[in-house]
Amino acid sequence: MDKTEIWRETRARIRALTEGEEDVVALMATVACELFHAFDGWDWVGFYRNVGRETLKIGPYQGGHGCLTIPFSRGVCGAAARTGRTQVVDDVDAFPGHIACSSSTRSEIVAPVFDGCGALLGVLDVDSDRPAFFDDQDRAEIEAMLAEVFGRLGAGSADGRAAG
Repeated sequence: MDKTEIWRETRARIRALTEGEEDVVALMATVACELFHAFDGWDWVGFYRNVGRETLKIGPYQGGHGCLTIPFSRGVCGAAARTGRTQVVDDVDAFPGHIACSSSTRSEIVAPVFDGCGALLGVLDVDSDRPAFFDDQDRAEIEAMLAEVFGRLGAGSADGRAAG
């Protein structure tokens, strides 16, 4: 199956599984699980939640352990949170300030996660042990999927409460 078909099926599953759910952690856990199991070469998929004071804390994830805390000022995750823009890194060793949570990571993509009011909920971090593994299709699909799942949440979702 080609990557376009995998994305189509994965997004359909995520859509069906998350329909009507408003709890941020439940949504993050479901998305992380589905993405991790959908793609070969994605060896860590998880969320870092915005807990305030320009700090990200590990959230639901699949794969080996991750860093527990990441400041907005450091690493690829911090850059995505700080700028509000998806970061696609072909070679993590070449990224200034990269935080090595796992020595096997060679490339990664990190996308900011916003609720429907534009509040930063956190970031989605996907790592691969292969260099230059992520492309524009992955970026576009991840951004669209995050907007679909989390963009329907309203005010109050950033602190983990159900939207309402």
